[in-house]
Amino acid sequence: MKKRLFLVVATFATAFVAGTAAPAAPAFAPSSPAIAVKTCSSGYKHAVIGGAEKCLRAGQFCAHRYDRQYRRYGYRCIRYDARVHRYRLTHA
Repeated sequence: MKKRLFLVVATFATAFVAGTAAPAAPAFAPSSPAIAVKTCSSGYKHAVIGGAEKCLRAGQFCAHRYDRQYRRYGYRCIRYDARVHRYRLTHA
């Protein structure tokens, strides 16, 4: 415990002396382009559905309430069986 505390204090003191305790430039530059964090395998299409990043492909289960958002990416969310309330993606 004492070694860990000493290491933290020594690191902070070194950073303070070096002048890097408070960086002058922000870590995130607002002019930098937005980059998609999630990458999709081939055969899938990257999309943002309901505020979350998804990889879409025909045949996957979907939420019918987001059908308008799926259409933006070339898919439709339709009921695949009249007996159940489950939906799957199909190409538009």
